[in-house]
Amino acid sequence: MRYLPHTPVDRQAILEAIGVDRIDDLFVDVPSQALLPKALDLPLHAGEMAVEKSLATLAGRNVAAGATACFLGAGAYRHHVPAAVDHLIQRSEFLTSYTPYQPEVSQGTLQYLFEFQTQVALLTGMEVANASMYDGASACAEAVLMAHRVTKRDKALLCGGLHPHYAEATATVTQFIAFEVDARPANPDVVEDLCALIDEDTACVVVQTPDLFGRLHDLRPLAAAAHANGALLVAVVTEVVSLGAVTSPGEMGADIVVGEGQSIGNALNFGGPYLGLFATRQKLVRQMPGRLCGETLDEEGRRGYVLTLSTREQHIRREKATSNICTNSGLCCLAFCVHLSLLGEVGLHRLAQLNHARAVSLAEQLVELNDVEVLNESFFNEFTLRLPKPAAEVASELVGRGVLAGVPVSRLYPDHPELANLLLVASTETNSDKDVALFINALREVL
Repeated sequence: MRYLPHTPVDRQAILEAIGVDRIDDLFVDVPSQALLPKALDLPLHAGEMAVEKSLATLAGRNVAAGATACFLGAGAYRHHVPAAVDHLIQRSEFLTSYTPYQPEVSQGTLQYLFEFQTQVALLTGMEVANASMYDGASACAEAVLMAHRVTKRDKALLCGGLHPHYAEATATVTQFIAFEVDARPANPDVVEDLCALIDEDTACVVVQTPDLFGRLHDLRPLAAAAHANGALLVAVVTEVVSLGAVTSPGEMGADIVVGEGQSIGNALNFGGPYLGLFATRQKLVRQMPGRLCGETLDEEGRRGYVLTLSTREQHIRREKATSNICTNSGLCCLAFCVHLSLLGEVGLHRLAQLNHARAVSLAEQLVELNDVEVLNESFFNEFTLRLPKPAAEVASELVGRGVLAGVPVSRLYPDHPELANLLLVASTETNSDKDVALFINALREVL
């Protein structure tokens, strides 16, 4: 059986076949500081039932977002996902389907990807969208690479309100090319003047709205400044439900819109898998990474779907590929597509209105507490609190009172003590009046 461990004789035969003396020789390229000095303090073996009980005990120490009052956000949001979504995506024809290389036998997969692209293009106000990417952070990094290809320039300007994970992913992806990433410092009290920082070397300006601190931004002045200097504007949306209420980035002049689609159809799920959104202008479609599904007619005039664009390295493009991402988040796309289809345009708008109303009500009650300040002049369903003591301490105490109160900014910026008292709080349609009352009362006690 392939799951049983190898015997010493097996291991010796494998090492001889490979041509090394010992297993450690296989790890000589790994830096010593990345290796554990000794084995973890774990039992070497146990029976299946014992392992299940041990793991269940460990899992029981977690507080699940759905088990208590949850106000977490910062790029991943708890929304209600209808039971129909999970039921449909688990049908075998969807759950087991893979890469649609042969369109004649992949019409179902290609059609829902086409519908998904249409939905994303409409939401973002853009002309074309791809069949998804891994997540919002990788989509952001790919957008910067795309701007580099389009403009032939070597610098990206990242706003201070961009989620730090997105900025870090961008820096990681661009580190091996001659490219500069100018990430502005996070400042919840000041909106930086990015227009003044755009120069002749700037390939793109990356701005998030709503940003990390929940602030909404009018992108039109920035789009005009970027275009006047020959740069592209990349808009990032981490809370896609907001597009049911606010002006779309495309309407405000963005050239590329990327984001995280988790909020629609996909649960929090321990950080993934999530769903990267990517949309752009028709004139830039040849530089867009990932796949593009298109609609056509067969020899008999019947509607059909194909992969219109697939400029990936494993295809004929090879080293000229626009992206090394080798797949798309197909099942997460389908969940997004099903949920949004169930909502419809009116339903999405109502959902967005409800999210905003819930957040406004919560903010109004929080500011009535002593020494609690809401920093935002504008927000959708998430805002920033300034507390009189470190937010991480407060959040930890509130967990003991049955409230996941939000995300301390210090968890995202551990080396910035000036941000230690800031707490990101999100309120969605899942938060009841009882949840809000519990949060308010618990915070009052802790403070």
